[in-house]
Amino acid sequence: MAKKALITGITGQDGAYLAELLLGKGYEVHGLARRSSSSDVNLTRLEWLGIARDVRIIDGNLLDLSGLVRTIREVAPDEVYNLAAQSFVKSSWQQPILTGQVTGLGVTNVLEAVRLEKPDARFYQASSSEMYGLIQEPMQSESTPFYPRSPYAVAKLYGHWLTVNYRESFGLHASSGILFNHESPLRGIEFVTRKVTDGVARIKLGLAKELRLGNIDAKRDWGHAKDYVRAMWLMVQQEVAEDYVVATGVTTTVRDMCKIAFNHAGLNIDDHLIIDPAFFRPAEVDVLLGNPQKAKSKLRWQPEISLEKMIVEMVEADLKRLARLV
Repeated sequence: MAKKALITGITGQDGAYLAELLLGKGYEVHGLARRSSSSDVNLTRLEWLGIARDVRIIDGNLLDLSGLVRTIREVAPDEVYNLAAQSFVKSSWQQPILTGQVTGLGVTNVLEAVRLEKPDARFYQASSSEMYGLIQEPMQSESTPFYPRSPYAVAKLYGHWLTVNYRESFGLHASSGILFNHESPLRGIEFVTRKVTDGVARIKLGLAKELRLGNIDAKRDWGHAKDYVRAMWLMVQQEVAEDYVVATGVTTTVRDMCKIAFNHAGLNIDDHLIIDPAFFRPAEVDVLLGNPQKAKSKLRWQPEISLEKMIVEMVEADLKRLARLV
């Protein structure tokens, strides 16, 4: 019989790519999605990948424990991937309580539902490199101390340690992937890489003249979401559950990432890029650089898509998307 997987946050970037990966491996894929009064579930990313009709969407919310319990009981999944969160760092300062409830306590609800209804299911928690914040080591590994610098990062840290706690307290096969920045054409427009590629495409097509950003000297370790969801799956297949850093091991400034996008479009970055103090964070994370050696050695995982190739793919996707507006 086909394995069954439940993905929370299936309509997001990672959820869509993970669903595509699992379907390709013959899984029966179920996805938890939150509805709102203003719109139906947004299946745009699943539709872009051509898999919207191949997954079963279930109404649900991480704040509703009873609903999660019913979903786990009904689906009886072999694997549960908790990717849902309020995941935009900037918004976490504006909505710190909501971020704590969804991104932090929401993990408790999913773990409790698994513990109560399907304790033999394998669980994956999407942790974040933002937990390192004010970095305590030049290169961050699984043993590097955390120093979160935003409500989002604090909430992610709660979910991370709770996953460890449920693994050690109840024997759940529960792993956390400490994922560094990962992007794609499916990335939300509010995130800096997508803001850049969308902005460059708009300038190229004559729909805009400038791109406004905050701290372009911040350094990040960027990879492609397709590579990173493969690491998620590999973690869940291990005999023993553990936590893994998933990263490329290469750091790049926002400025240099922008140059890749502008150069690909044949534009001069100095003619269009404007630094706007309104986009600076209250507490900045200046550098993040992951050490993926454990994932490489134990999971036999390697990133396959370079930053340059990823940014070019994103610019081309945005050019194609925006061409209809010209």
